[in-house]
Amino acid sequence: MDIAKIALSRHTCKAYDPGRKIPAEQVEQLKTLLRHAPSSVNSQPWHFIVAASDAAKARIARATEHPVYAANTPKILAASHVVVCCARTTMDESQITAITDQEERDGRFPNAEGKALQFKSRSFYVNLHRFDFRDTQHWMEKQVYLALGTLLLGAATLGIDATPIEGFDSRVLNDELGLREQGLTSVVLAALGYRGAEDFNARLPKSRLPAATVISEL
Repeated sequence: MDIAKIALSRHTCKAYDPGRKIPAEQVEQLKTLLRHAPSSVNSQPWHFIVAASDAAKARIARATEHPVYAANTPKILAASHVVVCCARTTMDESQITAITDQEERDGRFPNAEGKALQFKSRSFYVNLHRFDFRDTQHWMEKQVYLALGTLLLGAATLGIDATPIEGFDSRVLNDELGLREQGLTSVVLAALGYRGAEDFNARLPKSRLPAATVISEL
């Protein structure tokens, strides 16, 4: 596999074919990518809501009814699937405990001392953001974007088009899906599917700044 070729060929889809749906087996692969995406100290401060039905996508599209976001409405409605990428609104000891207990069940510790050491180490970094940097929400949202990047490249590898969408009213979507009551907030959307004939971006050459401008070697 030439991963660079995939990166050069993928693009942000501007219009979807509503008649084409992602096969269920590939949807499960995408879910696996989200679940296993990297995060700082394996904090996993996220939740992903996958919408496939027209009714579910219409609920998400309500967050784009304001004219400033309206260009994203047809993408959401015509895509095969839409993922709402959410961040937790808190990172407390219960989350750290849940992660560490899962690691134990998955066999990552040789003994109880190893588990205790991991819990202490993770707590240190979480508390650094909670009490010293006081940027916990921003830190957690950055982890969500790591998952988004994993999803976008993975989708392209499977021949699936995608659109990352920040243009929506998170307050409207949080209310529509009852996210705050679940300790979550919407951060970014990802529309997934297959390009339609009106996807002008698929016909344009890819454009990025020269490598020498953005990459240096020491």
